[in-house]
Amino acid sequence: MQSNALRWCRGLTLGLAGVTLSGVAMAGADGPAVAGIPVDFILFALTLLGVALFHDHTLKVGLTGLVVISAYKLIFTGFNAGSGIGGLVGHFAHEWVTLANLFLLLMGFALLARHFEKTRIPVILPRYLPDDWKGGFVLLVMVFVISSFLDNIAAALIGGAMAHSLFRARVHVGYLAAIVAASNAGGSGSVVGDTTTTMMWIAGVSPLAVLEAFVGAGVALAIFGVPAARAQHRYSPIIRHAHEHTHADVPRVAIVVLILAAAVAVNVVVNVKFAHLADSFPFLGVAVWAAILLTAGVRRPDWEVLPETFMGTIFLLSLVSCASMMPVEKLPLASWPAALGLGFVSAVFDNIPLTALALKQGGYDWGFLAYAVGFGGSMLWFGSSAGVALSNMYPEAKSVGNWLRHGWFVPVAYVIGFAVMVLVVGWHPTGDLKAGAH
Repeated sequence: MQSNALRWCRGLTLGLAGVTLSGVAMAGADGPAVAGIPVDFILFALTLLGVALFHDHTLKVGLTGLVVISAYKLIFTGFNAGSGIGGLVGHFAHEWVTLANLFLLLMGFALLARHFEKTRIPVILPRYLPDDWKGGFVLLVMVFVISSFLDNIAAALIGGAMAHSLFRARVHVGYLAAIVAASNAGGSGSVVGDTTTTMMWIAGVSPLAVLEAFVGAGVALAIFGVPAARAQHRYSPIIRHAHEHTHADVPRVAIVVLILAAAVAVNVVVNVKFAHLADSFPFLGVAVWAAILLTAGVRRPDWEVLPETFMGTIFLLSLVSCASMMPVEKLPLASWPAALGLGFVSAVFDNIPLTALALKQGGYDWGFLAYAVGFGGSMLWFGSSAGVALSNMYPEAKSVGNWLRHGWFVPVAYVIGFAVMVLVVGWHPTGDLKAGAH
């Protein structure tokens, strides 16, 4: 396994280097390009392709891409902050607050998710479900709601665990696709529900600006939820009266509320009262960790999840760093068709770097973008972290053919939900990100 990993890693590095050299040979007035496409974007696309193809080695792919892109920028094009080592240092000196906030939030939210699981609420909720197909639909609604205040990966895993118990461990692939779709849809309209929306929040997008994503997400939930629940009911009906004597852990519930409240309160205060300091220190991430540490004596956090979370977080930060170095001024102008297309792209490529590119470019209606990159990844099992996590729990879902055949209603719901947003909400792009944040 190790030799195979080293072999493909060397192959990816050589491939990236080959594209770089080809681009240098065709360098024009605007810098190296291949068929008119800047080499920066080609290297970035190859990195994302490596992530899509090698799910077991995403960290190696991300770090390889970051090293190669950084080396390319150092040697050939320079950075916005200047050329050479000074330009590289200046670039990350400008980006460090965003990266630090994201690192602290992702690590902290992993502990928050475990706190929520141990409140025992996830095993109490199913006792209120109807005992026909509507029970499966209500479970999807629960996943949707949980994801609005909890990370969508955790929401998908909670939904998968509840489904495993309620359906006698026989969960239809179409219903698994619906669980992933519900978790991604629920997180799309909340700045604490998805890494992409959290990135927007860190960048200065108001939480109110992404709320409109719930319009499309709610419509999509109704469209994919009913056929998915009916298919699951035919495959394996729901079990009634599960965990009737279980009670919630009230102190843990209070801890979850406190951590979320600390994040929201600090971000609002900083952006409203001390906006000039927002780019100088990772206030949001520090607030979350302060709440975690202050409540550690009440209920011990599951520190054991941090090593694995750390590896995943470094991977995501490597992709965000790659995206931050892209010449976004050469991208097509932001528009609702572009946002719609990003949703389909996010089904194949990781939505974190796509969001980073869009934030750097600006000019988007952030609610539309949140819906597109958040929900769009549900169309394939590897299109979102929630899908990958749930597929690890249910290996039978790791089939593109089965996912599309049994979960056909997810892409249909995505398009219809987006169309409803265009017709009902309307496209209202924000020019200057910070100016539109308040």
